[in-house]
Amino acid sequence: PKIGSRKKVRIGLRRNARFSLRKSARRITKGVIHVEASFNNTIITVTDPQGRVVFWSSAGTCGFKSSRKASPYAGQRTGVDAIRTVGLQRAEVMVKGAGSGRDAALRAIAKSGVRLSCIRDVTTMPHNGCRPPKKRRL
Repeated sequence: PKIGSRKKVRIGLRRNARFSLRKSARRITKGVIHVEASFNNTIITVTDPQGRVVFWSSAGTCGFKSSRKASPYAGQRTGVDAIRTVGLQRAEVMVKGAGSGRDAALRAIAKSGVRLSCIRDVTTMPHNGCRPPKKRRL
């Protein structure tokens, strides 16, 4: 547009378009995969052996919305997305939470060709500490 023209031109922006804003993930050969499966979502974080985050993925970023984020299929897709982007060869897996995407994500990671050195459950367990919230009435 000419200088001083009244039209506002947005360069590179389209309405309702999805853009990949993420940088390309670092490629590592050995790392730790953290799977956090809550009742509402499944989050998978890939770190290097020192604990620095290399890539993360969740059911929400894979395109699932609302209650479908908690499904086993969403956990599987999240696991495949995280592994494919980083290109791991050997890994440890830390699983946390009791959601339904937990086993599906673990199965997807195992099928992807990554050699798993250990699978550890790091779900927190209260030793009768805090009083739990009231049970939901449905």
